[in-house]
Amino acid sequence: MHLVEQYRFMMIGAHPDDMELRCGGLALRLRQKGHRVLFLSMTDGGAGHHRMTRTELVRRRSEEVQAAARTLDIEYRIMPIADGRLEPSLDARDMLIREIRQYAPHVIMTHRIVDYHPDHRACGQLVMDCAYMVNVPLYCPAVPCPPQPPVFLSVWDRFSRRDPFSPDVVVPIDDLVERKIDAALCHVSQFYEWLPHVEGWKDVGEAPSFAEKTALLRAQLRSRFSAEARLYPERMPAGCRYAETFEWNEYGAALTGELRRAMTEIPGE
Repeated sequence: MHLVEQYRFMMIGAHPDDMELRCGGLALRLRQKGHRVLFLSMTDGGAGHHRMTRTELVRRRSEEVQAAARTLDIEYRIMPIADGRLEPSLDARDMLIREIRQYAPHVIMTHRIVDYHPDHRACGQLVMDCAYMVNVPLYCPAVPCPPQPPVFLSVWDRFSRRDPFSPDVVVPIDDLVERKIDAALCHVSQFYEWLPHVEGWKDVGEAPSFAEKTALLRAQLRSRFSAEARLYPERMPAGCRYAETFEWNEYGAALTGELRRAMTEIPGE
């Protein structure tokens, strides 16, 4: 496929599985077009379980990440920071600056700082703290600045009291939603075990077989992903049932029409 330009997208989540839920459809769309996609988890995911030890869970989540990466056909990295202990510290900022500069993304996506989870908030704050410093050559000088300043986008969340989410980019994913669900369900330790326990998903927890649990989870995730499209009907193409939405962050570069088309246009249409 001939590309005007091959873009690099860096999707930074606090935990393994965060970006699958928020950007999995977009990742698939971009890979259809030949663009590069990197998921970066800022923590090792080692806190989210009720039976396993941290060491066991970190190893297992690393394996789940590899399965999700194969499903989405993307690159995936996990930072060596303990789950639940992420802070917008200078050390974490320096680590993230190096990752950003080495990958030199055209677009970075992450959480907003309006979020229930302290790791999500810290991740969003870290990325914002890098938005200017990534272009300062005497800061972390061992790694050169990227050739272009990145565009920064925030992924959708449901929180509205302090700062309602306002989408600037809408990505229809009707044709990709089942593959997005496949990628999310690679995280078996989370969706089949931890989340039913901590969120009280009794139907999933009590389902007698893996196949029945899977069917319930797929239905639940379809409902979750359709809710995002229903929130912004005026922004949706006719007949669109599933979408991912993103808010432009003015700290970074402008979102060009070419980048917007790379994200939103469906091949063959």
